[in-house]
Amino acid sequence: MGNDLRIEKPPSGADRAEAGRKLLEWYDKNRRSLPWREDPSPYHVWISEIMLQQTRVEAVKGYYRRFLDSLPDVRTLAEADEDTCLKLWEGLGYYSRARNLRLAAQEIVSRYEGRMPGTSAELKKLPGIGAYTAAAVASIAFGEKVPAIDGNLLRIFSRLTLYEEDVRKPAAMRSAERFYLEMMPEDRPGDFNQALMDLGAGICTPREGPVCLDDPSSCPLRPFCLAFAAGRSRSLPVLPVKKERRKEKRTILVIQSENRILLRKRPPKGLLAGMWEFPNEEGWLTADEALRKALSYSSSCGLEPLRITVLPESRHIFTHREWLMHGFLITAGSFPEPLAADWKSGAKKQTTLMAEVSDLQNKYAIPSAYSVYLASLNSLDYKRGQ
Repeated sequence: MGNDLRIEKPPSGADRAEAGRKLLEWYDKNRRSLPWREDPSPYHVWISEIMLQQTRVEAVKGYYRRFLDSLPDVRTLAEADEDTCLKLWEGLGYYSRARNLRLAAQEIVSRYEGRMPGTSAELKKLPGIGAYTAAAVASIAFGEKVPAIDGNLLRIFSRLTLYEEDVRKPAAMRSAERFYLEMMPEDRPGDFNQALMDLGAGICTPREGPVCLDDPSSCPLRPFCLAFAAGRSRSLPVLPVKKERRKEKRTILVIQSENRILLRKRPPKGLLAGMWEFPNEEGWLTADEALRKALSYSSSCGLEPLRITVLPESRHIFTHREWLMHGFLITAGSFPEPLAADWKSGAKKQTTLMAEVSDLQNKYAIPSAYSVYLASLNSLDYKRGQ
């Protein structure tokens, strides 16, 4: 390793308690300053933890502040409509998280008189709250002694103990929980979990480059780490082989009339459930095929496609699939009477609607998969009353 630091042993029994104290000493000096840590109320911790799932910390900060500005407590979240929640969530992805937040808030109001339950066991009964989120909220906001086992904690566990099995399997989760319970102090369980999160984010990083390899003194748990001693830090943890994403070709139809854009609502279940989107079709359509499809959408509101323009190609990666997109802007004529009044007032909006372009920014949540096509609208000149 090119250093003369002494390697001791992985923490066991009383040694684990000592490792926990060393970790907290490091945390007190090096903790990240994060907005939800400044006022760790149960609601704040819950919102932040849901947002942080599969999202970078820096990306979450702005969303967190905006969400709390609009929905500052459980009751306002419970009373909000779904479109409001989804709009505040727009860009974070995994929109079922936003829906479950609202459903859980409604349950907290109806079953717990607006107070979040204070144990991980009760929290897990709420929509969208799994074992990790329940443990994080219970430990940080309520002081329950329970490890919040996520990817960071599993990675650290595997290296400290030289655990060579798949860390995503239930057996690894149970082993990690027992291991950390012996390290976790009675008086600071929330800080302990957050210390491990910070350690995993900044020091014991994924296999591409744990910081300890270049600076062994950076990690407070280095004296207890078997992987460091064995030169195995890069090869752990053992993870399941990722399945190859399914690639899907799609054609996006941006149908415009005056200063309005046609949107449709996706089905209530499945990918991007219940979100508003531009009409789209499987495969890459030719311009003639796209015009015919556009006619089938626009004729329902009395519009006739007049002109078609090619839009940029785009690509969007979901967890298990990848969209390869071609796009067209289809310009249609004005609304005919008497349909115009209904469509412009929003009366005809079960699954399709003609939305003002400005409402795409402040009212309707459009998935980030369509960001290139949303951006293309900024270059168009819309005039009211044409």
